[in-house]
Amino acid sequence: MGRRGPRPTPTAILAARGSRRADRNKHEPVPPPGGPVCPDWIDDDAKKVWTELVTILEAMGVLTSADTYSLTRYCQLLARWKRVEMFIQKYGETYTLTSAAGKVKCVLPFPQVGMAMKLSMALTKLEQEFGLTPSARSRIQVDMRFLPPEELTEFEREFLVGD
Repeated sequence: MGRRGPRPTPTAILAARGSRRADRNKHEPVPPPGGPVCPDWIDDDAKKVWTELVTILEAMGVLTSADTYSLTRYCQLLARWKRVEMFIQKYGETYTLTSAAGKVKCVLPFPQVGMAMKLSMALTKLEQEFGLTPSARSRIQVDMRFLPPEELTEFEREFLVGD
């Protein structure tokens, strides 16, 4: 059974809000600044996903160098899911098993159908972690002070950051 209740709010966000709870977790790990570096061992399709996704996630302000391996897993899974879905589009979801005499014994699903479902569930979990679904984004709060100033609108600079 997983943990219950809402996920804890990061200490940096609590401090920015002026919460009295900001000093409760004095030993919360802080990832090093900078974004992750794409591993050279992932396949070309996964590298394309990586390039697209890093741009989006950095603009959202939710990516750090500590996210390298979870982002790598997501990119690899998405590339694999795409290959499986392309197989299903080409050959369909089922195949017919016939006897030596040519009689139809049964119709079975391709193994790729089950793989697509499992990959889809794993991708959904990682998408929620990175805020890649509308409902996941509604639960993420980003401290605007840590975004590069050129990425903020004039409104955000003046009212959200307080410069």
